[in-house]
Amino acid sequence: MRKGMFALAAVGLLATGSIAACGDNDDSDTGSGSGTSATGKVGVILPDTKSSARWATADVKYLKAAFDAAGVTADIQNAQGDKTQFQTIADGMISSGVKVLVIVNLDSGTGKAVLDKAKAAGIATIDYDRLTLNGGADYYVSFDNVKVGELQGQGLVDCLTANKAVKPVVAELNGSPTDNNATLFAQGYNSVLDPKYADGTFVKGPNQDVPDWDNAQAGTIFEQMLTSNKSIKGVLAANDGLGNAAISVLKKNKLNGQVPVTGQDATVQGLQNILAGDQCMTVYKAIKKEADAASELAIAIAKGQKPTSATGKVTDPESKKDVASVLLTPQSITKANVKDVVADGFVTKDELCTADFAKACTEAGIS
Repeated sequence: MRKGMFALAAVGLLATGSIAACGDNDDSDTGSGSGTSATGKVGVILPDTKSSARWATADVKYLKAAFDAAGVTADIQNAQGDKTQFQTIADGMISSGVKVLVIVNLDSGTGKAVLDKAKAAGIATIDYDRLTLNGGADYYVSFDNVKVGELQGQGLVDCLTANKAVKPVVAELNGSPTDNNATLFAQGYNSVLDPKYADGTFVKGPNQDVPDWDNAQAGTIFEQMLTSNKSIKGVLAANDGLGNAAISVLKKNKLNGQVPVTGQDATVQGLQNILAGDQCMTVYKAIKKEADAASELAIAIAKGQKPTSATGKVTDPESKKDVASVLLTPQSITKANVKDVVADGFVTKDELCTADFAKACTEAGIS
């Protein structure tokens, strides 16, 4: 997922607090618990359900579990990719009196508008997964996204090397140009691929951003890439959704399994593509750790406690201000260690090892 080239550095971990439910929107996921009058409310706004399966499954589950475990309630809603809806949800949460607002922005402009309103109302703010450029959030929780890109770049290099590819043409399907994470992923994988282009080991092929991480657009874009350049031998796709879009086109051209494709998020679909030999690798980000870190921090603030665990700093590349933060460590996943994602509980054997993939799961040591 890409958009430019800014460096962020961070480390840290976070602490949690309590929450009361607000909102009765059908899209909301309201936890149950017994918060006290001393405990403030927390609102969480997730971005969509189409850019990655995680927003519809993992994050909601882990955030809700963390808030429930603290004996509090949380209003967790999804903007479904709609910037107007994102702002409407935020307005409702702010007017309901939340003490903490956690957001995954759809773009920095919309995110900043929401963060500004929250701050004007005296509400603490947390950027979750994506930094809102020039947004001024109090805290930022994510993974080391430059490292994510480095793992993708190295994964593609390893797969092309294993294929004994000679001067392979590499196509790049980058993430949304409005997502700062896409910038960081690109910074990471280009740090690996650019030297290969420069010395002639690889040939830089078509390179395009995918608006809003839209998988359907990614398929159209990649089909155009392949039509204009039949010699593409590798695809740096910024996440599993974009990777699957490319794989679908490769299947139509009977090239799947011959052209390595990268990914990210360790989705069931991405892992199945790896087991089938159609996807080279993915990047596993332990979403539970990220959700736990963000909810821990939010709960501490909601309880009126001073957070002590956000000890890292990330520099906002636009405002140049440091944001107290935590960056977690991602992991490269190939067929050799798909079982690690199952062992970690991120996906289940039943989800992954359906009839079509049962044999591949056994061969991969998933039992």
